[in-house]
Amino acid sequence: MTTFSIKRVNAIFVKDWKDLQRNSYVLFTLALPLFFAAWLGRIGADSAEMIAFPIVFALVIAGAFVQAAMVAEEKEKNTLRGLLLSPASVTEVFVGKSLLSGVMTLVVVAGCIWLAEFTVPSLPMFALSIVIALIFFLAIGTLLGLLSRTVMETSIIGMPVMLIFGMSSMFKSMITNEAILTVMDYLPNELLMNIWVGLENGAAVGESFLILTVWAVVSVAATVIVYRKRRMD
Repeated sequence: MTTFSIKRVNAIFVKDWKDLQRNSYVLFTLALPLFFAAWLGRIGADSAEMIAFPIVFALVIAGAFVQAAMVAEEKEKNTLRGLLLSPASVTEVFVGKSLLSGVMTLVVVAGCIWLAEFTVPSLPMFALSIVIALIFFLAIGTLLGLLSRTVMETSIIGMPVMLIFGMSSMFKSMITNEAILTVMDYLPNELLMNIWVGLENGAAVGESFLILTVWAVVSVAATVIVYRKRRMD
């Protein structure tokens, strides 16, 4: 059985870092949540949903979209096959490919909090919610990258992900169907909002944390299944 190797993870991380420095598309994408956060901070938005939007948007863009683009780029350069056939385990590949995107996402989230003047209600619990959500979005991003043939294709198939998991809160006021609204309440972005508002008001947030964790576990499992299938193919 292959043991977890920090060296293999570090090698994947270093390679991704070098690729990132030459990828203007990814760098521009990372700036989008910061732009929205700066704009909302400048206009003095007071709605909790509006202020928190750049943070959720950062998780979707920096977590899922950037991760998908980096994985798809490996496929375009025909280097993903080498990674799939390497001695690196599934855990090493997943951690190595997610490490850079994860670090960048946390940096962008921190920038959004500062620019949007978002008041963190409870730092430990807020940080925990961000980590769980980050695992979910990184897994979704890896899955999109594995299913896409090119970097541009990730933008096309990733658009529904951004609309559903990142911007659905903005459309709730336009929806009257109770069944759809109930389903939307269980989406990761809605769960994050519930957690943050609950922490601020002193309400119970255990159920939201549990459902968000289930989302993360299911997304990781789906990604591992697809990865192993690609590896066997």
